[in-house]
Amino acid sequence: MKDIVPTRYWQKVNDTHIQCTLCPRHCKLAEGQRGFCFVRACQNGQIVLTTYGRSSGFCVDPIEKKPLYHFLPGTPILSFGTAGCNLGCQFCQNWDISKANETDVLADTASPEKIAMTAKNLKCRSVAFTYNEPHVFHEYAIDSAKECRKLGIRTVAVTAGYVCKEPRIEFYEWIDAANVDLKAFTDDFYQKYTASHLAPVLETLLYIKKETKVWLEITTLLIPSLNDSEKEIHAMTNWILENLGPDVPLHFTAFHPAWKVDFPPTPLATLQKARAIALKNGLRYVYTGNVDNPEGETTYCHACNKKLIGRDGFEITDWNLKENGACKSCGTMGSGILEPQPGTWGSKRLPVRMKED
Repeated sequence: MKDIVPTRYWQKVNDTHIQCTLCPRHCKLAEGQRGFCFVRACQNGQIVLTTYGRSSGFCVDPIEKKPLYHFLPGTPILSFGTAGCNLGCQFCQNWDISKANETDVLADTASPEKIAMTAKNLKCRSVAFTYNEPHVFHEYAIDSAKECRKLGIRTVAVTAGYVCKEPRIEFYEWIDAANVDLKAFTDDFYQKYTASHLAPVLETLLYIKKETKVWLEITTLLIPSLNDSEKEIHAMTNWILENLGPDVPLHFTAFHPAWKVDFPPTPLATLQKARAIALKNGLRYVYTGNVDNPEGETTYCHACNKKLIGRDGFEITDWNLKENGACKSCGTMGSGILEPQPGTWGSKRLPVRMKED
């Protein structure tokens, strides 16, 4: 399998430079140069993807780890990433992958066909493009999603949502669920700590919710003193309610010191306060993550407040839904891609070594 494949999201600037049009960075590259993401490069007068078919590793995870709480709960998902990222997050939790030279971490290879067949053989209901930004391996992800769809395997994107309109449309045509990382709700934060901007991320959220059938959940990593003020949480959750509706699940997760940000871990009380604000503002499904907090991991009926899905970490402990997805207590329909019974994968993690036939 060739590592390098041509792409179509670029345009000529002048006789010496071309411009990548995949993401809002619009990197202008001369022959031999790589973009900010490091994995898209100018070769022979065109933009190529240099990591096609190569991965930093494959692993079967619980779907809840993505995190997705309303998409095939309890089922296993084959997860993989490549290398590189088009954001410059100083607090990146996966910096060893997203910030690495691709030759440092890409130790596994697999064709899209192999990925789909492996997922089927391992009885995974879905495949996740995760660990690093899926949009930077756009072509590999889409080809893999197409092969998965042929076999009835669904696909999930765990993404920061920093992508331009045309590739966004093509990408989400083949995706079944997405968790979008909404880093903060101020452009100042995005510029200072991620070297990007907020507006394109909001455009991606709006597009997914209003123009596709993709199941959408949102994650915000709360970093003490940087993006955890009550004012910002109010602004963010009000925007989500008004623009995306009350049923989009929101995950507030705890920060742990990583990469270039050496702040203290997020206190549980901060996550609980953010969750309380979001619920008060009208969001129906709000969760806490990266901490031990069963209440913040539980799905409650928005009508009668009875427990629908109990969780302890990645384990499902309670299931109080009828076969049609309605609350057993009051009959109110739940939200998401839910089946009559949850999966039984639990919190297991299964590393997978790919070998091409």
